[in-house]
Amino acid sequence: MRLTFKNLSLIFAAGSVGGLIKGLAAWACGAVGFNALLGSQMAPVLTPFWVYQHMVWGGLWAFLFLLPLKGLSYISLGVIYSLPQTLISLVVIMPGMHRGLLGLGLGHMTPVLILIFGFIWGIATALWLKWSRES
Repeated sequence: MRLTFKNLSLIFAAGSVGGLIKGLAAWACGAVGFNALLGSQMAPVLTPFWVYQHMVWGGLWAFLFLLPLKGLSYISLGVIYSLPQTLISLVVIMPGMHRGLLGLGLGHMTPVLILIFGFIWGIATALWLKWSRES
């Protein structure tokens, strides 16, 4: 994979799309009560800042796709590359927001939901990147 402006742009754009999808999925699951049904109080409010932060951080995390892992599918890479951001959310961001380690202050299923939403980012980013590189 070449380190070109075009490639960097595609990666950032793919991560931003993944971040948008992740942010909307997290909001929608909270809004319809899915998170509460699973035992989590995580119910984010859909605001421009909510969308913005997920798109920007999603784009930045997507630069993990520059790592030279060979022989794995885009989907596999997306799942693998979602793990660092999930870990940071669970051990840095959630405690920093006074939600407890792993976000357990919001309920026992919160870590699982954060992991799932991370997978959504990774898979959406990987698919967008694959499709954009093929076109």
